[in-house]
Amino acid sequence: MYAMGHSQAEKAATHARIVEIAARRFRERGLEGISVADIMSEAGMTVGGFYRHFETRDHLVVEAMLQAFADLDGWEDLARGNLRQAIQGYLSEAHRDDLPGSCAMAALANDVSRASEEVRDAFGARVTRMFGLLQSLLASGTNAEKRAKAMTIFSACVGALSLARAVPDRELSRSILRNVTSELLSLYSDEIVKEKRRAS
Repeated sequence: MYAMGHSQAEKAATHARIVEIAARRFRERGLEGISVADIMSEAGMTVGGFYRHFETRDHLVVEAMLQAFADLDGWEDLARGNLRQAIQGYLSEAHRDDLPGSCAMAALANDVSRASEEVRDAFGARVTRMFGLLQSLLASGTNAEKRAKAMTIFSACVGALSLARAVPDRELSRSILRNVTSELLSLYSDEIVKEKRRAS
């Protein structure tokens, strides 16, 4: 019984290591930018071992994406207490430059648009969650109006971060981040100020 328990624990630890590596590498290189063989090699395993942990590559992609989304949990906590600071942090140069540990929404959106329905469903569920969170933090307007504002805020954040990473001109990159941050904070200053007071 001990050997069996030890074996299961070892398998679970290996599984978690594979998912963690994939979560970082997919954000860094894209869903098609790294092979299963490369991921397994980095985990210290052969390709043959892959199917002891995952039925298909898509199953790994979904698990890795959910693991990557866990990095958004801290951002959500920050947003609940200080939406202004959360927007500034999301659109920072530090976040732009930390591709392997950054928001999977910005890192993988284009890849996911061409992925399987299973992968897109997992991505869509987290997008919906993000919209719902931001909607709950806005202080004024009907539910429909707050929903629209929430979509605008997060879509602008994801789009600006993606563009800031894509352009080769570093000054243009910084300008994208700064200007979109400024515009968002200006457009929604009343909601953000009220949210901060309510949280305090």
